Amino acid sequence: MAAKPGAASTTYSPIDPTNKTRPPIFTGSDIDWLRPDSRTFQQCRPAFFRTGAVNSAEGSAYAEFGNTKVIVSVFGPRESKKAMMYSDIGRLNCNVSYTTFATPVRGQGSADHKDFSSMLHKALEGAIILETFPKTTVDVFALVLESGGSDLPVVISCASLALADAGIMMYDLVASVSVSCLGKNLLIDPVSEEENYQDGSLMIACMPSCYEVTQLAVTGKWSTSKLNEAMQLCLDASTKLGEIMRSCLKEAASATQD
Repeated sequence: MAAKPGAASTTYSPIDPTNKTRPPIFTGSDIDWLRPDSRTFQQCRPAFFRTGAVNSAEGSAYAEFGNTKVIVSVFGPRESKKAMMYSDIGRLNCNVSYTTFATPVRGQGSADHKDFSSMLHKALEGAIILETFPKTTVDVFALVLESGGSDLPVVISCASLALADAGIMMYDLVASVSVSCLGKNLLIDPVSEEENYQDGSLMIACMPSCYEVTQLAVTGKWSTSKLNEAMQLCLDASTKLGEIMRSCLKEAASATQD
């Protein structure tokens, strides 16, 4: 499969283990505090996408959000293994892994995020029209090249784009965004440093055109008002992210025709 140069780059709006107390990430006035990458609290990192990143795959995509870099390959649909029971609908297999150099501590990524594969499966399954490829399987392999924070949302968004690149029938693309709660502040699209200090986190994967959530993950303690605010932030950002993803596909299609 020839590489398709579809790309989009757009901005949408070390702790000592022996120290049991965490130093506060906010110093002085919260209003004057700047995030590590100088963004505002409700500003996402610049998003870059490119399809056709892996020639040997039916579909693939590369995503870069700040220092978070992910590549996803899609293989299939291909005949399911004989040991599997007959099914009128297709099967989806998802695997998320980290390169050994993805995190500051060598090999830490895959060990700390063993549940990412099942969470990716849950986020994508509701968006794929499985009835269109019965008795077959689609395999999605996501590799985190560099972990810079909000890894799972980037993996989900990139995997959705790779599925579209492979021609898999879907109800809509899946865009995913996360929010961290630090004290009284909500920080969208957090980086690793912010995730290390967060009091709680919220991640949403949704189909923007359908306004339907396919995956919701919440950690920590939230008030009802803060949770509602964080959900709306994620949904609004996901809508804008979905537009960037669609633009990437359109650019890839135009380049292929030319």
